[in-house]
Amino acid sequence: MTSPGVPRPLDLVVLNTFVNVVESGGFTVAAERLHMAQSTVSAHMKRLEDTLDCQLLQRGQRLALPTPSGERLLAHARQMLRQNALAWQDLREQRLDGVVRLGIPDDYVIYLPEALSAFEARFPGVELEVRCGLSVDLVQDVQAGALDLAVATRQPNSPGGEVLCREPMVWAGAAGYDTHQRSPLPLAVSKEGVCIFRERAIAALEAAGIPWRIAYASASLSGLSAAVRAGLAITVLTPSMMGQELRILGLEEGLPELQTTEITLHRSPGRPSEAAQQLAIQLQAHIKSRSAR
Repeated sequence: MTSPGVPRPLDLVVLNTFVNVVESGGFTVAAERLHMAQSTVSAHMKRLEDTLDCQLLQRGQRLALPTPSGERLLAHARQMLRQNALAWQDLREQRLDGVVRLGIPDDYVIYLPEALSAFEARFPGVELEVRCGLSVDLVQDVQAGALDLAVATRQPNSPGGEVLCREPMVWAGAAGYDTHQRSPLPLAVSKEGVCIFRERAIAALEAAGIPWRIAYASASLSGLSAAVRAGLAITVLTPSMMGQELRILGLEEGLPELQTTEITLHRSPGRPSEAAQQLAIQLQAHIKSRSAR
């Protein structure tokens, strides 16, 4: 019977590179996140695969997808990096603990994964509780102290907050459908009185003299997108919300121009915890960076 080889110590720096390659989907973005040359990222991956004598990433894929061995290593790597962060903060007496309650609309879930993953990796002792809902409701919950922070779309009836970024509103339809040519124009929008996207879409159509009707109403982005993908209606989104099966419609299709929208960060009244302040800083940097890209 062949005895297993002596385990070799794994380099945390190289493991961190591996995790970032998988989470960002490629070497180029991982290099940007880690402030490394892409050649360094490639060298780290080769070194890790040579050390473990196995292939960690699938070849010939557009995205950096882990192999079965890569999936197993990914779980260990995240745990090791988490313990490293806890040890470092504990010995330097910089450890953060506690719970942070964050609210965000379903529409902006796209902003969450990378920012929250980076926050949890940096402050593994903090427990995150994320609640999705309508911007109007989330702002009220923050003001009432039921949430520590909320990322929201600025609404006429929920002002305030710090502007994180401004994004253009665009008309969105499904590729392969002529839905935008129908009259009255079928719309997929949220319910009345709670969504600036609905209000501005209707106001723009009214000003342009284009007849319209509400064909599909949903409070979730997934519901609206499903109706649009099926050719039942068009909707209004920001470019960051666009799915691969949707296309932007504009002046060439006879649709009026739309205003920009503001994404804001709201904080609970009173003195915030250090953990809530650090999450706010992480969200500020991430959303502003994403908007700039």
